[in-house]
Parts: sequence; C-alpha cells; structure tokens
Amino acid sequence: MSDLKFSVSGRSESASRIAVKARDFTMIVDEPPALGGENRGPNPVEYELTALLGCLNVMGHLIASEMAFTINSLQINASGELNPDRLFGKATTDRAGYKAINVEVIVDADADQATLDSWLAQVENRCPVSDNLANRTPVTLNLETVETVAG
Repeated sequence: MSDLKFSVSGRSESASRIAVKARDFTMIVDEPPALGGENRGPNPVEYELTALLGCLNVMGHLIASEMAFTINSLQINASGELNPDRLFGKATTDRAGYKAINVEVIVDADADQATLDSWLAQVENRCPVSDNLANRTPVTLNLETVETVAG
C-alpha cells in the first residue's frame, strides 16, 4: 500500500478560536475562558488526547478482529499535565507540551489476560497517533505573507 496523505485547513475566527476543516467536517478549536477563549470547542491539547483515543479505538477493534476475539465494550480515558509557563512566554526549563500522557484502557472481551496483554502492546505499537506522540516527528512551518492594499 502506498503512503496516505491527510491534510486539514483552518481559518482564525478570533485570537483563541480557529475553525478547522478536515474533509467534509468542521471542528472548532477554542480555549476555556481561563485561557482567554470563549469555550466554543475543545482546546488544541484536548484534541491531541482525542486524536489518541480515536486512534487507539480503531486499532483496538482492528487488532481484536485479527486476533479473533470480540470486544464487548471498550472505554479509553486519557489525561496529561503540562506547565503553561512556556505557552505564556515565561522562562522555564519545562517543555511546552505534555510532560506525560496517561491512558487507561478498560476492555470487556472474550479473551484471556495474555491475549489482551499482547493485543494492547500491538495497539500501542501500530497506532499512528501514539507513534507521533512517542517519537520525534519533524514539523516544518512555512510562512507566506499577504499584502494588504491600502485604500
């Protein structure tokens, strides 16, 4: 199979809010009032956790099917802490992102513990979002400017 390419596009609606298009979907990214937003959508780091849960869910069901067992129910919870000092331009040695992300996977399945342990290891290993979070992924920012015509 050849590489798959995904892309999104966003247009700023305010200093804290952006509307992002992904295929035929529009997602609102905003901050809570305590961080200067209007709370009209999850913030970027909440979407990061959401993306991880979405990926783990898809991989969990795919791999369970490959391993020939049934998932009766699956709940996944994720949390992480970050130090907002760098975000707000304060001097800190902490990185800007999460210090760690903790994921709790609660599964009811017709499989024994050894099978579920193997399943979870494969889920983590094969989830692209988990891979992006666990490994350095180059990010390149390119700047384009638009000239404003004086009226």
